[in-house]
Amino acid sequence: MIADITGQLRAHRALFETIERDLSPLIAEMAGLLRDTLRNGGKLLVMGNGGSAADAQHFAAEIVGRFKLERKALPAVALSTDTSILTAIGNDYGFDLVFRRQVEALAASGDVVVGISTSGNSPNVLTALELARERGCRTVGLLGKDGGTIKAACDLALIVPSHDTPRVQEGHITIIHIVCDLVERALFG
Repeated sequence: MIADITGQLRAHRALFETIERDLSPLIAEMAGLLRDTLRNGGKLLVMGNGGSAADAQHFAAEIVGRFKLERKALPAVALSTDTSILTAIGNDYGFDLVFRRQVEALAASGDVVVGISTSGNSPNVLTALELARERGCRTVGLLGKDGGTIKAACDLALIVPSHDTPRVQEGHITIIHIVCDLVERALFG
């Protein structure tokens, strides 16, 4: 059992060394994009399925509430939180459109729309990001594996290079925390 624990922690450290080396400039770019968007009156829309839905909610909560600093609230919406919207759209239009319909209703030119997908292939995230681009939003993907089909719909794709879903999720939440810290300090620190 100890060997299993050690192996998982080693895999985590190795992946985070890769993230540090390869993704730091993209993380800084994502933070700058979100900082500028919020400074200019835009908002963040964020989405994902399963654990990525929880990460989307976490991201929006850190932006609306606070990360570390006492400050004014900033506009962010997790598109995975309203069960009435999700079930109505899922029932009437199909699950592949649950995020796209919300982007249609809520996204404005100049907003940032973030799609989180550990596989990089979630059809409902892909179609929403495609529409977001059409509407003049900047699109960001927090993706796993090789970025899948979603990377092509992103202005900025941060791909955690792992096929191990838990490691990808650990990478995503760490990136989210770093971005929240950088944005908050840039705007209020």
